[in-house]
Amino acid sequence: MNIRYFEKERIFKIDTEHVSYVMAVIDEEQFLEHVYFGRRLHDSDLRYLLRHQENPFLPSTNGGERGKVLACMKHELPGELVGDHRDGAVTVRSAGGHTALQPYYVSHRIYRGKDRLEGLPATFGHPEETMTLEITMEDPVLDVRFLLSWSIFSDNDAVMRSLRVLNCSDTPVRLEKALSLSLDMDCTDPDQKPFRLLTLDGMWVRERHMNYRDIGYGFQGVSSNRGETSHHEQPFLGLVSPSATQHQGEVYGFHLVYSGNFRGQVERDSYDTIRVTLGINPDRFSFTLQPGESFQAPEGVMVYSCQGLGGMTHTFHDLYRNHLIRGIWRDKKRPILINNWEATYFDFDSDKLLDIARAAQKAGIEMLVMDDGWFGKRDLDVSGLGDWFVNENKIKGGLKKLVDEVNALGMKFGIWFEPEMISPDSDLYRAHPDWAIKIPGRTPTQLRNQYVLDLSRKEVRDTVYDMVAAVLRSANIEYVKWDMNRTLTDFGSACLGAENQDELCHRYVLGLYEMQGRLIDDFPYLLLENCSGGGARFDPGMLYYSPQIWCSDDTDAVERLMIQEGTSLLYPLSTMGAHVSVVPNHVVGRSTSFETRGIVALAGTFGYELDITKLSEKDLAAIPQQIALYHKYNDLIRRGDYVRIASYRENHLYDCYAVISKDKSEAVVTYVQVLKVPEDRSRILRIPGLDPDREYAVIVDRTSDIMPEEDPTMTLPVGPRARMRGDALMYAGLPMPNFRGDFRSALIYLSEI
Repeated sequence: MNIRYFEKERIFKIDTEHVSYVMAVIDEEQFLEHVYFGRRLHDSDLRYLLRHQENPFLPSTNGGERGKVLACMKHELPGELVGDHRDGAVTVRSAGGHTALQPYYVSHRIYRGKDRLEGLPATFGHPEETMTLEITMEDPVLDVRFLLSWSIFSDNDAVMRSLRVLNCSDTPVRLEKALSLSLDMDCTDPDQKPFRLLTLDGMWVRERHMNYRDIGYGFQGVSSNRGETSHHEQPFLGLVSPSATQHQGEVYGFHLVYSGNFRGQVERDSYDTIRVTLGINPDRFSFTLQPGESFQAPEGVMVYSCQGLGGMTHTFHDLYRNHLIRGIWRDKKRPILINNWEATYFDFDSDKLLDIARAAQKAGIEMLVMDDGWFGKRDLDVSGLGDWFVNENKIKGGLKKLVDEVNALGMKFGIWFEPEMISPDSDLYRAHPDWAIKIPGRTPTQLRNQYVLDLSRKEVRDTVYDMVAAVLRSANIEYVKWDMNRTLTDFGSACLGAENQDELCHRYVLGLYEMQGRLIDDFPYLLLENCSGGGARFDPGMLYYSPQIWCSDDTDAVERLMIQEGTSLLYPLSTMGAHVSVVPNHVVGRSTSFETRGIVALAGTFGYELDITKLSEKDLAAIPQQIALYHKYNDLIRRGDYVRIASYRENHLYDCYAVISKDKSEAVVTYVQVLKVPEDRSRILRIPGLDPDREYAVIVDRTSDIMPEEDPTMTLPVGPRARMRGDALMYAGLPMPNFRGDFRSALIYLSEI
């Protein structure tokens, strides 16, 4: 890890263990240009990559073609309307109404450590293991300064970037765009083949499916204007070499540490340069900066891998595990919980919850979570949100009595809140109708029969937070599920002036962060799980406050294979809320075996979302076995390297992935056969990432009726307890039989001998 400035060449070089990021100050006007981002290089003068010996040369040497020069330069902070007609990273409207902008290099500093971003989540590290480069740029006409920061950690290859905008003038300016990162690069890989764009797309109950497309000329990208990152898009852009696989080839990944409106964009120009930008969505965004005021944009993460998608995944996983997730639960095994939502929906009382708890405790489940419906007047989803006091018609004798009874069983207790929402039929709304986000004179849109509270207002945040905190202090509550079941619409705040209404969405997100920050500060022991109608706010910003996020409202094992594949591209398995639910599944109506549902859920936080009192004896007997697997493998799954072996999304037949310990001494392989193929031969699974020189025991730990019932001792063609060399497993492969029936699965444990 090192960051240096070579004064003679005016080159900045950022080095991690395997990656170099290079910039240069050029021309007498002090432009900051991007030079290189890729494999780590020895120190050398890379200015030849700027290609300024080619037409149209430098701005100062070809003033008559200045605009043409700027249009082909690789800017680190591209401005607007001064010759470069590509989309810029920053827009500042002056008091005169103009938006032309061109930042120039002013100064820099290199220091140990990394400053916190005011009001925002961001990566962090020990000062001795972290370095930051801060470059100050300025538009001298506007008298606005831009502080660009790049940070690195000694144990990771990611490069973090952030932007702060300061109004140094004596008049107000309006900031209309402030993208967190911008990178100009050639559109082709080392084989001169154009990169492909990888995004994670979907919708409710179908989040984060991997999607590839060719990068043509013009604009492509992802965005959200829903007030959250959304079910539909992830604030991520990937550039993937056409020859890249899971384990080799060049891949770039860009991710935004933010939980609100965003835009990620790839623009290919006529010079075959790609401009990648990512940040707060400029649509419905502006911020007025008075003289002396500043605006802090969210942090962006840039990752380069020459080891394919898997290399990028490992960098993101290790970064988020070690430098974003915080609190006592970051490195701890999470309790196995059972949530009553799909068991009861709104139709429950304390007696029903205790019945579930007693049966769950006997099976080895460790926590009961009481979901929606315990508060106010809340028998359906049409009322009660905002009235965060216990409904004692349901919770007889009060919350403390229920929690104490659950604790007496030896179980922990958790509870559901939706603090950002308000029902039109609620005491809170009747008292404060102006606290909802809405536009005067326009009837606000209802989604799930509810409105959104204006979290940009301190009095709103304080009132709601105090109610939530009072509930948590009233009993021994050790887990909170924080939900958000609708998007933002009708963007209007009663406390913002007409000229400031476009500040609402960002101020809302800042208010959300402030509330969740208070929650974990006031209740440091609390396990917080974020949720947003499933996975609509599964983003790095939320991970800063909660170590796990509900992955999707679709708990079907087959659908979860694709949802969890896309999610695990960026996020550690320990962050993905995953539960075993009943069949037929409540979303798709599919029936899969109880064991396969359990094996798929093991690649996440693991828990149950069902009425355990109604399970068959066979399924009930399987729960202690599944729980034993969780306790056996969770340390490995939580800390190990995730390896993708085969994708059901691609082959439409089966799915396979592994988690390998950092020291390569053990691994657990998950194999799910989704569809049976008649008379098919065994499949050969090559398991990368092992130590080729070690010998491993190969043990089928649990299977789902994988062989004929008349010969249950047979498990794998290599035998029930085989010994195989690491190189054989990696390069020759492990044969898996063609299981009888659909939705079958196996869990295979590899242990060094």
